[in-house]
Amino acid sequence: MDNVTHSLLALTWFGLIGLMLVFYVVTDGFDLGVGMLTLLSKAREDRDVMVQTIGHVWDANETWLVVLGGALFGAFPAAYAILMQDLYLPVMALIAGLIMRGAAIEFRHSPHYGRLWDAVFGAGSLVAATAQGVVLGKVITGFLPGESSTLFIAVTAFGVVTGYLLLGATWLVSKTVGALANWARWLALLSAELTVAAAVVISVATWFDSAAIHARWSDPRVFAVLSGLCACAVLAYVWLVASLSWGRERQPFRAAVTLFVVSFASLTISLYPDFVPGKLTILQAASDSRTLEFMLTGIGLMFPVMIGYNLYQYSIFRGRQAPVDAINR
Repeated sequence: MDNVTHSLLALTWFGLIGLMLVFYVVTDGFDLGVGMLTLLSKAREDRDVMVQTIGHVWDANETWLVVLGGALFGAFPAAYAILMQDLYLPVMALIAGLIMRGAAIEFRHSPHYGRLWDAVFGAGSLVAATAQGVVLGKVITGFLPGESSTLFIAVTAFGVVTGYLLLGATWLVSKTVGALANWARWLALLSAELTVAAAVVISVATWFDSAAIHARWSDPRVFAVLSGLCACAVLAYVWLVASLSWGRERQPFRAAVTLFVVSFASLTISLYPDFVPGKLTILQAASDSRTLEFMLTGIGLMFPVMIGYNLYQYSIFRGRQAPVDAINR
């Protein structure tokens, strides 16, 4: 098969994996954020409501991570080998955090150890979010050692945690009422400020520390596109803050999702054509054409089912979560 077709297949799969990653980050991001926010809530009744807002969707959200791992292994085995070799510890921490969440969400109803399992649920969410931030930081730095890289990874992990807190808080704004919704609204404003601050620091540090991305940003055409995306991010932030200040219910979550999607698009453009900055390009990492074609047929059948199921699920469980005492009455 000719090189043009192979390149087209490789780029198609790069885009599909990016799309899967967006779906995972947005969907599992808000329920990880809700999980971390339970650590800040003192009232068991409030924690019950918070968990109930994600109780019907959290496990399906994590399905995107499983599909993402399988797609990466099949479509880009060389990248998978490099990533898993250098990311073994944070990936194991991510899996451990997700296991903690899965166990805790079932056992938190224990009459004697409910508070303990609530703490496990929140801690597992924090571990999983931090691990994802470490993974992102290591990928952007190209796995280079040194104090500057370590500091960059720490800031990236902080940014992912605050970003997930933002998604979780805005999700609670759209799904809860009363004092809990007001508390979530205040936390959303705070986490938005911290997330944007972390994003600015990461962008500046990337310009100076990542030679591959620095060269990419120096291309006038790329810089023009990134400037447009930066303007979109600013507008999304303004939309987020305004909707929170004006007491809107659903708009803050939509604005937060928009901010994440725009940021991810900027990251993807910054990495292209590398899969691992400075180490491996997309074409170097891709499987042979027959494998990519075979997988494309499978994902073509599975993707609409997964997206349709997610949309149906969120449609069925739409609406706001009433306090527990109101439900009991």
